[in-house]
Amino acid sequence: MNLDPDLLSILVCPKCRSEFRVDDEASELICTNATCALAYPVRDDIPVLLIDEARSTLDAGAEEN
Repeated sequence: MNLDPDLLSILVCPKCRSEFRVDDEASELICTNATCALAYPVRDDIPVLLIDEARSTLDAGAEEN
């Protein structure tokens, strides 16, 4: 992903207003709030910050076991 660091510094989760961490491998922005933890896709270097497009990462650990 090629996202502008200045843009990343001002983006927040639309659901809870927490900051993001970047997951380059999955091309996603992950909410840093542990109770929200939504992953928003980044398509063609454009973050898609729609709650309906986000996936939950809360039960990702349970699926791996």
